[in-house]
Amino acid sequence: MAARDFLTEPVDIRSTRSALILDKLPRKWDVARVNSNVSPYLTSSTKRILDLVLAFIMLIALLPLVITAAIAIKCSSPGSIIFRQRRHGVRQTPFMILKLRSMTVESCMDASVRQVTQQDPRVTPIGRFLRKTSIDELPQLINVLKGEMSLVGPRPHALVHDEKYLAVLPTYASRFAALPGITGLAQVNGARGETPTLAHMERRLQLDLEYIRKASLLLDVKILVLTAITVLKNQAHVY
Repeated sequence: MAARDFLTEPVDIRSTRSALILDKLPRKWDVARVNSNVSPYLTSSTKRILDLVLAFIMLIALLPLVITAAIAIKCSSPGSIIFRQRRHGVRQTPFMILKLRSMTVESCMDASVRQVTQQDPRVTPIGRFLRKTSIDELPQLINVLKGEMSLVGPRPHALVHDEKYLAVLPTYASRFAALPGITGLAQVNGARGETPTLAHMERRLQLDLEYIRKASLLLDVKILVLTAITVLKNQAHVY
C-alpha cells in the first residue's frame, strides 16, 4: 500500500479484524524497554496537581464559551452536542474521549474512520470554526479531571488508526507510556491534524517519544503557552 493511501483506505470497524481492537488490541508494549526511556515526571504528583488545578480553572473560566458553542451546535444541526469516541490511554487502557460535535451525525456514525481533510464536507460550518479554534477539544478537560488524559501528552488517535500504526511503526506502542494529552510537543511543532502519509505520522511519533523522554514541569508550561499562542494566532494545522 502506498504511503499516501495509508489512511485513505476505508476501515470497517464492524469487521472481525478491526473489532478486535475495541477490547483486545494486542499489547505490544514492552514495559521494561519503554520504562527506561520514560521521564519520571510523567507519573509524578507534580504533573497530576498541575493537571487538576489548571483543568479546573480552565473549565470554570471557559464554561460560558462551551455553553455558547453547545447552543450553536444544537441550533445549527441535528444530533447530540457531545461526541464520544473510544480511544486508548496510558498502557492502552480504553476510555471515552469527549469533544463538542463538529461533524454531521451521519459522519459520526460512519463505520469507516477517515481523518478530516481540508474542506471536508462532513464538517459542519459551526464545526469548522470549532475545530480551527480548538474549542471542540474543551470537553476533554473533564477527561483530564477524571485522570484519563493530561493537559500535555501524545494526542490519542482513533482505535483503527492505532491498529494500523502498531503494525507498521515498531516504536508506535511506546506512545502509551504516557497519559494522552489535549496538546503536546508534536502539536506545537506543527505535527497536528491530518497525517496523509506515513512520513507525517513518523514525525509526530518522533516528537511524542521525545516528549516522553524529556517531560518536565518546565516543558509542560512551555507547551501550554505555545499552544495558547498558536490558537490565538489561528495557526493550528487542523481542518
